[in-house]
Amino acid sequence: MRTEEYFDQLINEQKSGSDKAICSVCSANKFVLEAAMEDGRDNGHMVLIEATANQVNQFGGYTGMKPGDFMSFARHIAKEVGLDESKLILGGDHLGPLTWKNEPEENAMDKAEELIRQYVAAGFSKIHIDASMRLGDDSVTERLPDRKIARRAARLCAAAEKGAAEKPVYVIGSEVPVPGGATENEDSLSATSPEELEKTLDAFRDAFEEAGLADAWKRVIAVVVQPGVEFADNTIIQYDAMKAKALVDYAKSLEGIVLEGHSTDYQPKAKLDLMRRDGIAILKVGPALTFALREALFALEDMERILYPFSPKSGYSCFREVLEGKLMRNDKYWKNYYHGRERDIAYARKFSLSDRCRYYLDDDEIEESIARLTANINAVSLPFGLISQYFPEQKERVLTSDTTTTAEMLIKARIKDVLRTYR
Repeated sequence: MRTEEYFDQLINEQKSGSDKAICSVCSANKFVLEAAMEDGRDNGHMVLIEATANQVNQFGGYTGMKPGDFMSFARHIAKEVGLDESKLILGGDHLGPLTWKNEPEENAMDKAEELIRQYVAAGFSKIHIDASMRLGDDSVTERLPDRKIARRAARLCAAAEKGAAEKPVYVIGSEVPVPGGATENEDSLSATSPEELEKTLDAFRDAFEEAGLADAWKRVIAVVVQPGVEFADNTIIQYDAMKAKALVDYAKSLEGIVLEGHSTDYQPKAKLDLMRRDGIAILKVGPALTFALREALFALEDMERILYPFSPKSGYSCFREVLEGKLMRNDKYWKNYYHGRERDIAYARKFSLSDRCRYYLDDDEIEESIARLTANINAVSLPFGLISQYFPEQKERVLTSDTTTTAEMLIKARIKDVLRTYR
């Protein structure tokens, strides 16, 4: 199914009173992508995978992948797990000058144009244009005007339209939560007001029309708002349907456009159910999935030590030790997120909800440690009592499965349990 056709159906159902929504998996981790695609394969639903501008860009991003590389990577996984490619949608998240926000507008926007051109040329069909951040020559004291954000977004949309083989659908917005979660713990957030949303849509519509992008405007399927949810190092701000009521009531009146919710990680299932009911039809999740992966790896390492009171032939995985060593030698991805006393920061490096250790999981030494860990676990028959102790939520499915339980199965089961809360 073409991406535009799928979202047309989703939006029509939403506007007819359905609570249908799609989970957007924002991750480049192989375990996470395999789990998401297996879940889609087994349950017959569409799988939306999105790469972010700092993960994947024309310079390689922190994953080392350019847009074409990520497209090949995702399609290869889909083929491996047996997911019909017609059930896979690939999107670009926060595409804009985010990675170059400290540079002057012209430099940052030139790079952002090339970024978005490479995404659409590679075949990404859902494009979130994000020009909401201040650039190097913007005022640091005044609010960035909606018209300026919209003008920059229209410029990026024009670049996408020229480079796309299949015309993509677009997501816009000026009140976009920080990618990857907040840098400070907060107690509450205000939802976007109907007036602000109306002003945003007017500014973007005018900018698109002035740039000759009337046809592209018809493919704007969603707008990013702040529905009042966020997470940070040690806090989760849960969805409050009453606080968001004015916003969602207004959004339901919009023709052809739904809301896209960012930072929905760690929301309880009941809250996600309410968000879907309220028309937040695209729900983005990322760190909560790699947090579940990290939980599973820590649990498997505990099991490894119990299963092998003396070192296995290939040696212990020492996963925690290897991971901590990498984080200590390179603090680039976590330093601005973790605060407080040294013991608090040491705790956060392992257990923070921001899950900044996800930036390090594709390091060669860490991947080698994970491979040794899974090999050690798979080399023995796992006692059910040990599985029950360390994977209690997954134990029933293990007990009723007719296949041999492996480390990889347990890891992906943990991730799939997070994904299930979005359905």
